[in-house]
Amino acid sequence: MMLGGALALGAQAQAESVLRVVPQSDLKILDPIWTTAFITRDFGYSVYDTLFGVDMKGNVQPQMVGEYKSSDDGKVWTFTLRDGLAFHDGTPVTSNDVIPSVKRWGQRDALGQRMMAALDSFTAKDDKTFVMTFKEPFPMVLQALSKPSSNPPFIMPKASAETPADQQVKGTIGSGPFVFKADEYRPGERIVFVKNTKYVPRKEPADGTAGGKVVNVDRMEWVVQNDPQTAANSLSNGEVDMIEFLPPEQYKSLAENPKVVVDSQVPAGSYALHLNRLVPPFNNTKIAQAALMAINQEALMRAGMNHKELYNANTSVYPTGSPYHDTAHTSYFTGKPQFEKAKALLKEAGYKGEPIVLMNPSTFPVLNKFPAVMAALLRQAGFTVDLQSMDWPTLVTRRALKVPADQGGWNAFITGWFYADNFNPMYYAPMTGNGEKGWFGWTTDEKLEQLKADFMKAATDADRKKIATAIQERSYDAAGFAPIGEYKPLLAYRKDAVTGLVKSPVNVYWGLKKN
Repeated sequence: MMLGGALALGAQAQAESVLRVVPQSDLKILDPIWTTAFITRDFGYSVYDTLFGVDMKGNVQPQMVGEYKSSDDGKVWTFTLRDGLAFHDGTPVTSNDVIPSVKRWGQRDALGQRMMAALDSFTAKDDKTFVMTFKEPFPMVLQALSKPSSNPPFIMPKASAETPADQQVKGTIGSGPFVFKADEYRPGERIVFVKNTKYVPRKEPADGTAGGKVVNVDRMEWVVQNDPQTAANSLSNGEVDMIEFLPPEQYKSLAENPKVVVDSQVPAGSYALHLNRLVPPFNNTKIAQAALMAINQEALMRAGMNHKELYNANTSVYPTGSPYHDTAHTSYFTGKPQFEKAKALLKEAGYKGEPIVLMNPSTFPVLNKFPAVMAALLRQAGFTVDLQSMDWPTLVTRRALKVPADQGGWNAFITGWFYADNFNPMYYAPMTGNGEKGWFGWTTDEKLEQLKADFMKAATDADRKKIATAIQERSYDAAGFAPIGEYKPLLAYRKDAVTGLVKSPVNVYWGLKKN
């Protein structure tokens, strides 16, 4: 009898389907509202759910919401949750969870801040119905509630959602398609999820972040491997099934491997240099503008992406081919180095050689080639640079610090974005001029904020296009950030092991099947 029981357990364990993925980086921050880090956002999409999603045509589709309507004057929006929504602990999702979740998100996200400021009231009509009443029509209600990235408005239990917005939530209970196994969480090694067997997917096919989030595996393990060669070997040997972000140095070998499929789940991505405008020396606008003059897009992207077919220069903050893409820029940023002009501007600004702390995520293969090149460019422009290495989770935590660089803060870093982040100026997290209420770097620029307000009120597509271009030009004058180029996001998976990849504006794991 004991032997029979052992055999049964063995058969059960063998039948369990396990998807093993090398994630883009380690996961140490579990609050997808507190940070815009992609790894935490991907965690959020696995564990939590959203009121609305976006399909690959850019259309907003209901997700947790079943029915919704707006008043004729556009000021009153009424939403009703669909049936079958429950958190992982079995408690139903109610309006009293939704309202504090959206409010907390609205304190962290730039578009959310504008929506919260426009609200007159946000109330629960009953357990499944909630009402948003605006002082004046807010034209991007659905776009805000479906925002796919940086930050998505994930719905959390009331107890988590009431956590102050400047603090990280303690719990990890959501209502999404996967359940996070906190008891198996090993930062630096492994992050484990299991299928939420009680999740009720929508009936529509999965499309982007919309449609039916059907989980076809019993268990998903994120296996942290910071060394690109180790990750490639693990994939080739069948020890893992997928690499979420394919390091450029492994592109050729894996693309030529008959056992491996190299594919793109998401559209084009981009990289950008971000400056801390709150503390010296970049609190001086001219010094910040001089830093943008040091950017050499071709040199940076060649060093970071290795292969010409994987990148292109782009002097627009908007993706190539997107509705607002425009190469208009200012004299402070052209995508090509202007070292002598930068030196003259530094002299005019009174720069005295204070060290610039440039953070380098040394264990993050898709980012760690850029900082050394950027440091060399800044030095050629007349800056003193202190290049400091750390892992990505440490960088993500440190960039939230507002103290001077010599007290443990920072001055600059480089990170990546997806098409979903920057195709619309109201979505792009760093394009803020509202100071300490804005994204990391905390640029203060009233004209930039006014242009964004004008964009929201624009009556025609032509007007929005014109204002979007003005926003781009002003953002370069404000000198909080500038793009360093575009890249082709690639992932790799074993041909005999994985099917069902869902095309999406962000990385998602529903739909995948383990053969």
